[in-house]
Amino acid sequence: MKIDFATDAPDQLAVPALAVFAFDERPEENGTVSHLPAATRAELDELSQSGELTGRLYETTLIHRPAGLAARALLVVGAGKESKFNTAVLRRLAGAAVRYLRARSVHSVAWLLGPKTANPDSVQALAEGAVLADFDADTYRSERNSDKRIDEFRLATGGPAPTADARAAAERGRVIAEAQNFTRELVNEPSNRMTPEMLADRARKMAAEFGIDCQVLDENEIQRLRMGALWGVGQGSEAPPRLIVLRYNLSQGSTAPGSESSPVIALVGKGITFATGGISIKPAADMHEMKTDMAGGATMLGVMRAIAQLKPSARVMAVIPAAENMPSGKAYRPGDVLTSMSGKTIEVLNTDAEGRLALADAITYAKQQGAGVVIDAATLTGAVTIALGNGITGVFGWNKDWVNRVRSSAEAVGEKMWELPVDEDYRDLYKSSIADFANTGGRHGGAIIAAMFVGEFAGDTPWVHLDIAGTRWSNDEKPYLAKGPTGHPVRTLVHLLTHLS
Repeated sequence: MKIDFATDAPDQLAVPALAVFAFDERPEENGTVSHLPAATRAELDELSQSGELTGRLYETTLIHRPAGLAARALLVVGAGKESKFNTAVLRRLAGAAVRYLRARSVHSVAWLLGPKTANPDSVQALAEGAVLADFDADTYRSERNSDKRIDEFRLATGGPAPTADARAAAERGRVIAEAQNFTRELVNEPSNRMTPEMLADRARKMAAEFGIDCQVLDENEIQRLRMGALWGVGQGSEAPPRLIVLRYNLSQGSTAPGSESSPVIALVGKGITFATGGISIKPAADMHEMKTDMAGGATMLGVMRAIAQLKPSARVMAVIPAAENMPSGKAYRPGDVLTSMSGKTIEVLNTDAEGRLALADAITYAKQQGAGVVIDAATLTGAVTIALGNGITGVFGWNKDWVNRVRSSAEAVGEKMWELPVDEDYRDLYKSSIADFANTGGRHGGAIIAAMFVGEFAGDTPWVHLDIAGTRWSNDEKPYLAKGPTGHPVRTLVHLLTHLS
């Protein structure tokens, strides 16, 4: 999608569709509706009086050949209560406009900014919302919606030329949203088209396109480095595991200005390309959703794609342990003891608790490569969805400063997260009588136990864990976002890395 600006007066915009928004108190005269000509507002007043225009959140009202405008159609998007309006709402309004109009085969949209939404934060949110909305998880349908795409999203200033900051914000929004859509594409792939090696290949291609270093460790190197936990997870599959490593601003000793003394931040993403549960096999119902068990790894690839273009003064590596957890004569079993790369031993009580094993070796590798901060994202537990539902990511960590940084970034970009506790008393729950740890600790506090198990391998290194089991996918078609993979929490982590100072 092309993101551009238009400087014509609102009544002179000769576009297929002009989009504005209105709040629910007198929608015919507030929001960006207030910047329309009197003749247009009079037409909207009639619709308001008849109850067809209410300003309810995400309500869409389309007027063909609107009075007083050169645009062929006017779309009014309801913004709800003005007291609750923010950039997160604005992002969704842009998405609602795009999804409504693209379904009607409109290919070019102008969004009227108005003085209150012409600032860089609003411009970035609008660009993000538009690009995110122009995505469907229909890759393998023979009748795709490829002809129903928005080719151009123009931000209409109403006259003034856009500032350099506004242009930069629009470009930033496009880059971040395209990276989020890249993550969504990866998560949506079926597992026969997304094995560990295929995920590694997608990482190589992305890295080559955007100029970042990519290294892939194969099964021989994984075993040579004694990554017994990752190897244990993947040993039952015909598709062997891979460890994918990307480096931004770390190769050949290069650093961006101001980053020389900053810590290396490791983004560790769970990349289980299919999770049957192994010998502790999952129920058949909904097992097809386990193609998304690599969403943490896909998230980190999306983040790296974005920062390679935005070029923050940070030093970042992404480490993605990719494996299939399959039952076979070669698979690891309940009761086995694995020796992780760190040397710590793990008693396997349930082979379905495999993500934390893969993360253990990936975190150890990242620390050996110089990571001073570790942030991991993983579809780690169903328990987090019991606690928080499908709309909020669980946040855990030893280091409150970094936990708060992540949460602040999430709030800034409109992604919902909530901190759950880590507490010494839970350690007893995953102790083993024959090894250093057990990989499960019973039903109660499952998300906390899983997170703390992962944190054991971070040790004293500042560490934040994001359990995205509930937020990586939406089973609901939203007015502003298609059903399917969400790309959460790409925006949060990009914001964090671009605002470290």
